Amino acid sequence: MSEAYSPADQHDGIDPDMADATETPASISEGTGVVPMNMIQALNSALAVKMTEDPNVLSFGEDTGFFGGVFRVTDQLQQKHGLTRSFDAPINESGIVGAAIGMAAYGLRPVVEIQFADYIYPAYDQIVSEAAKMRYRSGGQFSTPIVVRSPYGGGIFGGQTHSQSPESLFTHIAGLKVVVPSNPYDAKGLLTAAIEDDDPVIFFEPKRLYNGPFDGWHQKPISPWKSQPEAQVPTEKYVVPIGEAKIVREGSDVTILAWGTMVWVSLAAAEHAGVDAEVIDLRTLVPLDIATIEASVKKTGRCVIVHEAPKTSGYGAELSALVQERCFYHLEAPIGRVCGWDTPYPHAFEWEYFPGPERVATALKAVMTGGAR
Repeated sequence: MSEAYSPADQHDGIDPDMADATETPASISEGTGVVPMNMIQALNSALAVKMTEDPNVLSFGEDTGFFGGVFRVTDQLQQKHGLTRSFDAPINESGIVGAAIGMAAYGLRPVVEIQFADYIYPAYDQIVSEAAKMRYRSGGQFSTPIVVRSPYGGGIFGGQTHSQSPESLFTHIAGLKVVVPSNPYDAKGLLTAAIEDDDPVIFFEPKRLYNGPFDGWHQKPISPWKSQPEAQVPTEKYVVPIGEAKIVREGSDVTILAWGTMVWVSLAAAEHAGVDAEVIDLRTLVPLDIATIEASVKKTGRCVIVHEAPKTSGYGAELSALVQERCFYHLEAPIGRVCGWDTPYPHAFEWEYFPGPERVATALKAVMTGGAR
């Protein structure tokens, strides 16, 4: 029986010269082809580099051709690569993903954009029943190397139908990989790895971080990205391997697990809460780097999980179970979760809904005293 995922040795996309690609090269000069980029530019660069390198890579979606996408991630790709490599699709998410699955089975590597993650549900059956199952169902004869890109999360006043965080719906599906970058450097490297991967990848892009990071404590934007080391991005190809988390702040008191926008909130909380917190950016939800998580929690003895999606059945519940199973005898307090509310996305109370640094700081202090939340 075939495995749900491709064998690891089939992935030959990691450049051996970028063996340390998981670390941001803060000291590389621009003379080596490293320039400041925001996340939009970094994602665009990944697409442009791969489309130039591999004629089987193509990009399409709603308004992604001539216009370059509503967030401009696919800007100039049609002008550079032509109408057959970068083109517009009808407002038909199931058709977009269905066409991509057929292309992938034929031997192409399509990268499709779902304009907002909230629009992905009409394509859910195609993703779950076809893309995720193709390798297993065909006994390994066919694979679906597609990337489904989509902006997700709130923070731009998009309202209830433009601000959802549905990542947990895809982490439950065997055969899918789920990736969420938190900065431009990782965004380019992870998207490159996703395009080269032989399995379908759901690639969620936190649109709150598209144009720059923010002061996580005061919830105010910091512009531009170029002042941040994470925004120093090589113009050439490099890969950040899928399945490797990154410790973005070392600490000894408590481990914070976060991804996407919540990495920045967690960093702000760690700096202001008076707690020596270790912050781990998961980067990839499936496959999960459980070894890094386990080592950190066994060191600190405490764990707080932060995500923007609603709490009930969110991905934090899976993380909590895994930490409890592997680190039970090392835990000195119950595992804390700081999440969105169990409600539809509340446009009028957007900033109250977000797990803010004050809520994260409260959770950190609670686990430090052994209290449950």
